[in-house]
Amino acid sequence: MSQQPSAAPAPTSAVATVSQRRDWWRDAVIYQVYPRSFADSNGDGMGDLEGVRTRLPYLRDLGVDAVWLSPFYASPQADAGYDVADYRAVDPMFGTLLDADALIRDAHALGLRIIVDLVPNHSSDQYDWFRRALAEGPGSPLRERYHFRPGKGKNGELPPNDWESIFGGPAWTRVTEPDGTPGEWYLHLFAPEQPDFNWEHPAVGDEFRSILRFWLDMGVDGFRIDVAHGMVKAEGLPDLGSHEQLKLLGNDVMPFFDQDGVHAIYRQWRRILDEYSGERIFVAEAWTPTVERTAHYVRPDELHQAFNFQYLGTHWDAEELRTVIDRTLDAMRPVGAPATWVLSNHDVTRHATRFANPAGLGTQIRLAGDRELGLRRARAATLLMLALPGSAYVYQGEELGLPDVVDLPDEVRQDPAYFRGAGQDGFRDGCRVPIPWTREGSSYGFGDGGSWLPQPAGWGELSVEAQTGEPGSTLELYREALAVRRSTADLGAGDAVEWLRAPEGVLAFRRGDFVCVANTTGESVAMPAYGRVLLASGEITETAGEAKVPADTTVWWTRA
Repeated sequence: MSQQPSAAPAPTSAVATVSQRRDWWRDAVIYQVYPRSFADSNGDGMGDLEGVRTRLPYLRDLGVDAVWLSPFYASPQADAGYDVADYRAVDPMFGTLLDADALIRDAHALGLRIIVDLVPNHSSDQYDWFRRALAEGPGSPLRERYHFRPGKGKNGELPPNDWESIFGGPAWTRVTEPDGTPGEWYLHLFAPEQPDFNWEHPAVGDEFRSILRFWLDMGVDGFRIDVAHGMVKAEGLPDLGSHEQLKLLGNDVMPFFDQDGVHAIYRQWRRILDEYSGERIFVAEAWTPTVERTAHYVRPDELHQAFNFQYLGTHWDAEELRTVIDRTLDAMRPVGAPATWVLSNHDVTRHATRFANPAGLGTQIRLAGDRELGLRRARAATLLMLALPGSAYVYQGEELGLPDVVDLPDEVRQDPAYFRGAGQDGFRDGCRVPIPWTREGSSYGFGDGGSWLPQPAGWGELSVEAQTGEPGSTLELYREALAVRRSTADLGAGDAVEWLRAPEGVLAFRRGDFVCVANTTGESVAMPAYGRVLLASGEITETAGEAKVPADTTVWWTRA
């Protein structure tokens, strides 16, 4: 892999401010990098760790506190790296362990923290344990580290139970034994290339405790735990019974999701993390039926944060938003954990496109919708999110106002769910298209050799280069919002808001001297001018102590 000069470190005083700030994670803004789509350093069309490293100054200047990296481990890439073949190695497509070490060191020098993905629910089918389990045949001790079962039916031709894969189809695959005969079945809640670990086996826990220490010793500042609500399955693997096709976010506790046994695992992990200095953290990807159940994952002796998927799935509607905000804060307060707020990630349609469409279409949408409306709402939603108490997550490219690429040709799609014919809609590729850095170039500055997913025409006008220094651009809005958030004492950490009276369709709340107003309606509304305007997602006018807030606009005021 080509080597480039290290990013220039931030001034010593800036680094000290970040490294010495206690409980940094309670109000952190954490930026998700999807490595294959962020920056390509060697021109092979695929993003890599060296590309991320060279762009770290951009992230520092954006104003985020930490960077979460989606998986870069050795993997056959059946599910974009969420099928891990070696948890202690970097996949050659992304670089080497030396590249990972350089990235961590440079990030720390710039005052940024690094959070890496951990995938404990399942491995790749190329993981050494699984390959040996297949080769050794029935009775192999290694099969006990996964969920191998005989099939039902006269000749074992039916799956062991009725569970379905999240990606569609049965959650079981039958293996061909070493002697060539049809044999046992193994469980995979996702793709067949992702067999689920059996967390009842002590070797699985031993292995992951070792993996945690490996990366903590490398200097990472925390872990985002993939499918944190998975891992433990109900005893006996009982049938589910009649049910609609499974989704990650449902209304019921499933026998394979959100089982109480996961919490004993996290208490063990927390003891390991607390041995290390520097306030390292765990973040749970826990798709639970309610935010109240999500709170179970962030009790004081377990994880630090959990993604708020109920908030992500909320429509641009004042009443719905207020309900989710209140429930979230109420659920997190008893366990002493910060709320988290997120609008986009690598698994859902970007919120600039979700909000461009009518409500009720879900979080995976293949319609462009009203682009202007979607961007206006997305900007307003961002200011609302950043005004709430707790920690916020930003997905790469949302600071550019990027829409989902909804018209990718079928032949270029790589989402494994797309090829299963059911389950998730299979259109996650649209939010994973490499982001644009420059107006021109074969991949708009992503790299010198094109991009692994085609970028749309006009992508360059949304690029970092095109928006930098441009008054009113979405990028400059994010930069200013993050700077104001960091410098305003009443923003960030906390566990409550004071709701103010407001017209129907408008949210208004106070936090100390700070006031946020979000107009979710399609019409302008008149509001009191609550002080000095700090920032607004659109143009507002003020006369005689009254402010006219346009449709789909959020305003920040201060009385200080």
